[in-house]
Amino acid sequence: MTVAVTHAPLETLLRWIQRVLLASAVSALLYCGFVLTDVSISQNKQRRQFDWLLTGHRETNAEAGPTAGSHPPPAIGDLIGRIEIPRLGVSAMVTEGTSIMVLRRGVGHISGTALPGQPGNVGISGHRDTFFRPLRNIRSKDLITLTTVLGKYRYQVVSTTIVSPSQVSVLDPGKSEMLTLVTCYPFYFIGSAPNRFIVFAVRNRG
Repeated sequence: MTVAVTHAPLETLLRWIQRVLLASAVSALLYCGFVLTDVSISQNKQRRQFDWLLTGHRETNAEAGPTAGSHPPPAIGDLIGRIEIPRLGVSAMVTEGTSIMVLRRGVGHISGTALPGQPGNVGISGHRDTFFRPLRNIRSKDLITLTTVLGKYRYQVVSTTIVSPSQVSVLDPGKSEMLTLVTCYPFYFIGSAPNRFIVFAVRNRG
């Protein structure tokens, strides 16, 4: 007597697994597309807003004379300015705070640290897989520019280091005007990266 062996249940299961994996892949692509579109729209909106603020500030100064050079402390989500690292092709708008939304759409000024032009240490944070990915190639003496409505501030890189997330002393105020960039490390780590990559720069008045 011959016994027929059917593989129908296994084939059905494999087809369902294939469909689930395909649906997951499509969903992931759609989500990535949404995030990239949201980032682009947000950055363009902030650039237009910043250009408008710059124009308004220049016109106000032309009519009323120079201001004292200070503004009220920014609130979370307020636009701070623009950061640029010409050699690395970095250009991103800087917003106050380091919330999930702020860092998804740009880079964030670390609340409690100095603002550009103030004495102390200006802390800027960004994601290693978006705007701050190029920091893996940063070098000593690279120039970094922070532009706000109060002026353009230039910094020169002096060193980099890798620290644990708990080592917040990297944001301590220095004796001179400093800029500290913070991102996760390693750059290509899958998941939540265990360390932080730090860039130190000092104000260049030349």
